[in-house]
Amino acid sequence: MNKDLLIIGAGAYALVTKQIALSMGCFGTIGFLDDNASHTPDGTPVLGTCQDLTLWQERFPQVVVAIGNGQIRQRLLDRIAAETTMEIATLVSPHAFVCPSAHLSPGCIIEPMAVVHAGCELGRGCIISAGAVVNHLSTCGDCVHVNCNAVIHGGSSVPACHKVDSCTVYQTA
Repeated sequence: MNKDLLIIGAGAYALVTKQIALSMGCFGTIGFLDDNASHTPDGTPVLGTCQDLTLWQERFPQVVVAIGNGQIRQRLLDRIAAETTMEIATLVSPHAFVCPSAHLSPGCIIEPMAVVHAGCELGRGCIISAGAVVNHLSTCGDCVHVNCNAVIHGGSSVPACHKVDSCTVYQTA
């Protein structure tokens, strides 16, 4: 049975997230909450603001935060966990590669053509964008964003809420 999904955010990341959710084929209705928009970029009406979160928990048992700012994403994930009964969903595009030995925490969004390699650990709410590579034995803290075509060098550790810019290589000693 398909569960309904609530996406927090209604901008570009939310639109990408909606497409991933649809391609996974396991969600029924998809709704949106956003404090600053009345519609998504594709014209889908927004149901309300983030203040309304608890009002929607019975209708939408699963939720994901699709907001680019890692600190805001982290605050919203904390609020969802503390104030609702909603399950924080993890979304993986069927066109991404996630190694079976990788660990994805709740709230991660893995876009098409992304790679999460052997032994990687992704914290809550990470976004791994299209074409990005999180190489073997790397760790991403909560709410990290690895943007399009960026690479996390093998064995590296990215701190929480850090954004790795497009087309860069991130490496720690």
